[in-house]
Amino acid sequence: MTWFYWICWRLVRSIAQILFRIKVFNLENIPDEGAFILASNHISLSDPPLVSTAIRRPVHFMAKKELFSIPVLGSIIRNLNAHPIHRGFDRRAIEEAVGILSRGGGLLIFPEGTRGLHGQFLPARPGIGMVAIKTGALVVPAYIHGANHKKACFLGREKLAIIFGKPIGSSELGEYEDNKAGYRRLSEAIMDRISDLKKDLQKRLHIA
Repeated sequence: MTWFYWICWRLVRSIAQILFRIKVFNLENIPDEGAFILASNHISLSDPPLVSTAIRRPVHFMAKKELFSIPVLGSIIRNLNAHPIHRGFDRRAIEEAVGILSRGGGLLIFPEGTRGLHGQFLPARPGIGMVAIKTGALVVPAYIHGANHKKACFLGREKLAIIFGKPIGSSELGEYEDNKAGYRRLSEAIMDRISDLKKDLQKRLHIA
C-alpha cells in the first residue's frame, strides 16, 4: 500500500465511519494474503472507494477510460490502483486483471459492469467468470447497501452497510468450463451469491 493510497484509504474510511456510520460484516472472509477477486453489486459512483476501504488490503479496480483524461482526477485514480477499461469486451483490461492476480494482488470487480437503477441487480457479464477461471483466484462476493442514498444515511434515515461472503475457491471454480458458457455460468453464480448476501444483510439490519 503506497503512502498516497493509505492517506486516501484512511480519509474515506473515516468519513464512512463518522459521517455515515457504515457497518461492515464478515471481514474474516477477506484473505490475509494471496490473489483474490472482490465481486460486489454496483449502485453508486462511490462504491469503489467504500468497498475498497472497508477492508485492510489494497485492491485494484477498473474504471472507464474517459475518466483518465480528466485533469487531476485521472492522476488521482491512477495512483489509487485504477486501470482503464473500454466499453464492451476489452482484451487488454482482461490481461491487466489477470496480471494483477498472478502477482498475488486483490481486484475489485462489479459483475454487472455498470450501476443498477434503484438498487436492482443487472445481468452478470462474463468477464469476471473469465478472469476467475483463467487465474483460479479466490472470489469473495460482497453486497453494499445504502451507497445510492448517502444523504439519507447521513441523516440516519437509511443504513450504509457492506457484507462479505465466503470465498469461492479453486475446487468450485474447477466445476466451470474454460469457455464462454462456463464464464457466463460462473458470473451468474457469483451474482446469486451476492443476492444471498443481500437477503442476509436485510435480516441483520431489519430492513425490507
